[in-house]
Amino acid sequence: MENLKLATGNYGTTKQLKTRNRLSDRITVEYVEGEPILTYVRRLCRTPDFDNAPFEICEMPITTYLTAKSFGKPFTAIPIFVTRNFHHWALWCSKKAGIESPKDFEGKTVGVNRGYTVTTGLWARGMLETQYGVDLEKVRWAATDDEHVAEFVLPPNCDYEYRGRTMVDLFEAGLIAGAIGDIKSDSDDIRPLIPNAREAGFEYYRKTGIYPVNHTVVILNSVLERDPEIAMDVYRAFDESKQAYVDSLDSIKDPTPLDELNIALRDGLGGDPFPNGVKANEKAIDALTRFAVDQHIVKDKYKPEELFAAATLGT
Repeated sequence: MENLKLATGNYGTTKQLKTRNRLSDRITVEYVEGEPILTYVRRLCRTPDFDNAPFEICEMPITTYLTAKSFGKPFTAIPIFVTRNFHHWALWCSKKAGIESPKDFEGKTVGVNRGYTVTTGLWARGMLETQYGVDLEKVRWAATDDEHVAEFVLPPNCDYEYRGRTMVDLFEAGLIAGAIGDIKSDSDDIRPLIPNAREAGFEYYRKTGIYPVNHTVVILNSVLERDPEIAMDVYRAFDESKQAYVDSLDSIKDPTPLDELNIALRDGLGGDPFPNGVKANEKAIDALTRFAVDQHIVKDKYKPEELFAAATLGT
C-alpha cells in the first residue's frame, strides 16, 4: 500500500476527490493544502532532491510540464485536465497604441503576465499565429516574472525588463501596446483585443476541433517505477471526481463564477467541458506540442507516448 501526498487546487472537478483518503486498494492519499497551487508547482519544479520531494502527485500547468520534461525533471503526466478554457479573453490592448487588429501586435511590445512559459500565454500566442496570422517573431514579449522551471532560457525576442510590474502599470506608462493575462482595470485605455472573446473561442473550436488544456497532473517517476498501475488508479480517481461535478452542474443552487463559466463551456462545446484521456484530446495535445516548439519553449515536438504514463495511453 502506497501512502502518497497530493497537491491540487480546490475546484468543482476535484471536490469529490478530496472527500476520499483512499484512491484505490493500493493507494492512500494525504492532501497538501494551505498555499496556491502554483506555489506547489514551483516548489516541485525546483526540488533539488526528488528522493525527498514534498509530495508525489501534483497538479501542474501543462506548459510548465513540457518545459520541465525538456530539462529531465523526474515526473510524468497522466491525461487528466483539471482546468481548461479558451484564451481569447486573455488578450488585451491599449487604445492609444493604434491596435486595430491582432496583426498590429507585430513590431510592438506585448506584456505577458507572469512567465513567458505560462500556459495561457502559449495558447494565446498560438491562436494569434494560427487564427489571426500574427508573426510571433515580430513581437517583443515582456514577461513580468520568471518561470517555474528555473533552467528555462528566454528566446531572443523576450525579456524580463519589466519583472515585478503589473500590466496596468505598464499600460499606463505606455511601455506595452498589448498584454496576455487576467487584466483587471477600470481604465478606458485598456480594452479586449478580441471582441466577443467567448464566442471567438467556440468558433475556433468548431473550425479546428482544438479545445485547449490548461492544468494536468504529474506523478513522480520513482512512484511509477515501483508500480506503473498507480497511474491508472490516480487517473480514475480524478476522472470520477470530474464526472460527479459535471453531472451536478445543473443542480448547483448558488453557482460560483467558475461554475457559471463551466456551464457556458459545456453548452458552447455541446458536451463534457472537462474531457480526460488521450483519445478525446488528440487535437489539443498536437496543437499544444506544436505551439511549444514554434514558440521556442521546447526544442522537440513530443508525442503522447512521451508525455503520459504508459498505463494511461489507452484512455
